[in-house]
Amino acid sequence: MHQLPETDRDAIRLAQDPNFPRWLEQITATGGCAHPVHLSGSTTTLDATTGEILHHYDTRHEPGERLLVRCRNRRATICPACSRLHAGDTYHLVRAGLLGGKNVPATVRHRPRLFVTLTAPSFGPVHRSGEACRPRRDGGICQHGRPLGCGAVHAPDAPVIGQPLCVDCYDYTAHVLWHAQASKLWDRFVIDVRRRLASSVGLVQSHFAKHARLSFARVAEYQKRAAVHVHAVVRLDGPNGSDDDPPTWGTAELLIKAVRASAGRVQVHTPYSPAVGELALHWGTQVDARPLHTDGDGPDDDAVAAYVAKYVTKGASETGAGTDHSVTDWADIETAPVSEHARALMRTCWRLGGLPEYTPLNLRTWTHTLGYRGHILTKSRAYSTTYAALRAERAHHMGHTDTPDTITERHWRYVGSGHTPGAALIANGIAEDLAANREWSREAASDRGWI
Repeated sequence: MHQLPETDRDAIRLAQDPNFPRWLEQITATGGCAHPVHLSGSTTTLDATTGEILHHYDTRHEPGERLLVRCRNRRATICPACSRLHAGDTYHLVRAGLLGGKNVPATVRHRPRLFVTLTAPSFGPVHRSGEACRPRRDGGICQHGRPLGCGAVHAPDAPVIGQPLCVDCYDYTAHVLWHAQASKLWDRFVIDVRRRLASSVGLVQSHFAKHARLSFARVAEYQKRAAVHVHAVVRLDGPNGSDDDPPTWGTAELLIKAVRASAGRVQVHTPYSPAVGELALHWGTQVDARPLHTDGDGPDDDAVAAYVAKYVTKGASETGAGTDHSVTDWADIETAPVSEHARALMRTCWRLGGLPEYTPLNLRTWTHTLGYRGHILTKSRAYSTTYAALRAERAHHMGHTDTPDTITERHWRYVGSGHTPGAALIANGIAEDLAANREWSREAASDRGWI
């Protein structure tokens, strides 16, 4: 007799449970979250004056005596449903800083605004797309006797793109240490841009904050060579941030000059190591700084917001750079589903992490991200709204917030996470249906000219 697979048997078991309709409501409420958090507990809402119980909720009446809530993981490789929600929040966060909204005045769209891209420096020659990987006319050969080109014309999506032409030439140590200091390098860059703006108009550098403020939102993206580069929206405001127009001397042209000069100047030095020495880390030579115009001449604001939102949901494994899960030992590195280039970077990260001089960099903790330990998206305080504010607004819209003159007592504890095989199958179907419905709604609205 043919036996059904375990996933199908589990799905049938769930569907036959008397509590299945309520369980399905919970899964739908999480948007089909792939790894929901299981909570046990209660919430009681009381009248602040009389103490009368206005509402009481207890998980004792739920299937399995637990409530399922979203995992809120931003990575599409971990949870597609929650990553879509995170991408939507990121889109609105970035867009508000470009066009206004979410308590940001619409006047920001007329400020000097740039879309800036900063790259990592070269750590060694790599395979590139198109004719760029052809051997040099002078027959260039590296010190290890390998040609500085492979002779092939690679398609842009070829797996070999970004892999070293010579692994012996590639500076894996500098690559890892650059990742570990990339966030610090960005901080130095922002400080230097402020200083250059002040100097260019004859201001004492320490007085810059009295005249203007630099606001930004930046996202980190792994390139094909497994090196992070940065995309950022940079805006020049008055001293009070988004509520204040910049001084008359604040122009996009002046801002572009400061960005380019600072990108070529700032450095961060690594801690001295007897094995490595001291490295001076800097940005790559490829720097792009283009103005965002309100007249449509240049990148579209909505497109920029969508571009940034797309990258915050990408995990390290999706880009071919590292994995989305921490590694705890050498065996995890050797069995990780990554390219040999990424594996070499992970090995280097683990080895350097064992040196006492690099202990503050926590390289072994961040081996799975090849040493990069910054947030995927960061923003300055005055750029726009926050993720917390967007989530609070969504909760208020759904009626999940406290009302005035009431007191809410909450008692919750964590009791598990994830799905059984059958539950995962059903949740995935719900997530796909909700995504299809959203896409259909967008297309319908577009056809009607609503968006």
